[in-house]
Amino acid sequence: MKNIRFNKTGTGEFSKTLHSRVNSYFKERQKNTYGDRRMVIKSIFMISVFFIPLAVIGSGLVSSTLLLFALYVLSGLGMAGVGMGVMHDAIHGSYSKNSQINKYLGYTMNLIGANASVWRIQHNVLHHTYTNIDHGDDDINAPFFLRFTPNAKRYWIHRFQHIYIWFFYGLSTISWITTKDFVRAFRYKKLGFFKKKGEFKKVLLKIIGWKVLYYSYALVIPLIMVPLPAWIVILAFLSMHFVTGICISLVFQTAHILSETSFPKPNEEGLIESQWITHQFATTSNYAPKSRIFSWLIGGLNYQVEHHLFPNICHVHYRKISKIVSDTAKEFQVPYLVKSSFLMALVDHVKMLRQLGKA
Repeated sequence: MKNIRFNKTGTGEFSKTLHSRVNSYFKERQKNTYGDRRMVIKSIFMISVFFIPLAVIGSGLVSSTLLLFALYVLSGLGMAGVGMGVMHDAIHGSYSKNSQINKYLGYTMNLIGANASVWRIQHNVLHHTYTNIDHGDDDINAPFFLRFTPNAKRYWIHRFQHIYIWFFYGLSTISWITTKDFVRAFRYKKLGFFKKKGEFKKVLLKIIGWKVLYYSYALVIPLIMVPLPAWIVILAFLSMHFVTGICISLVFQTAHILSETSFPKPNEEGLIESQWITHQFATTSNYAPKSRIFSWLIGGLNYQVEHHLFPNICHVHYRKISKIVSDTAKEFQVPYLVKSSFLMALVDHVKMLRQLGKA
């Protein structure tokens, strides 16, 4: 992975022009690239949708199984909203120009059971740098029973992955709150991260500490306070994560694992043929660009092209700058992938999973 590098010749003028036009957009309108009151409103809303149902559950006032499941599922939707619309921008440093605000709002990742330090490496560094590159992008480095890239080894079971994938998408955040953070922390240490003296030990202790806190208010207190059998409470808790896992997985995966997106393979010297900027266009797709409500709910992640090109810009600006990006790409004859609706992206995603299972 350390040897993977991108071609530095060929499209410098395109990159320069695109960045110049986007910078001019903010300068001419006297706007900064960070979040504004829209982000504050969204943060309050999403965090409330996550915590308030848990608070009601933990109060001991819930005795109905149906209400318990409804509250946990609602909290799961809030959890997805926090992940996509609050912590995502904060960890990218695009939520606020104040680094401390970004730092503390990034901890909302920890409050929903995962870990900000591990996510920062997985997402900001590996996924954004090596998008759709096997062994580089951790979003496509899947267990043997899932095949997200044509460069991965194919097994007979993959022919059915478009059928059973939904179950594993639902389990994705359950994996986060149990083993994934620990497994990836050890893996990233081997890759050269956490180099400072004692840093890795501190990371592990923080992972454990945050998870203890999370389990305390999300599961342990409900087990104590809810007058229902423990297995019902645990099942309702798991349903919360299943909803979150489905939401987050579909939003992210339908932007990269499509029939039109590329999965470049470096040559023997580790060189990717394209420049980094054109690589992002080739491996990423937008969807539902006209759906403002949907875009608001998923933190602007339907504009994945803009996000990958400008991760330091808050998602509230993506819709506006998307025309600049698409027009510039057209001018320089760079393919700009977009699906008119989320349903179209989802159908194509399933098509690609079937194709990967048969190829």
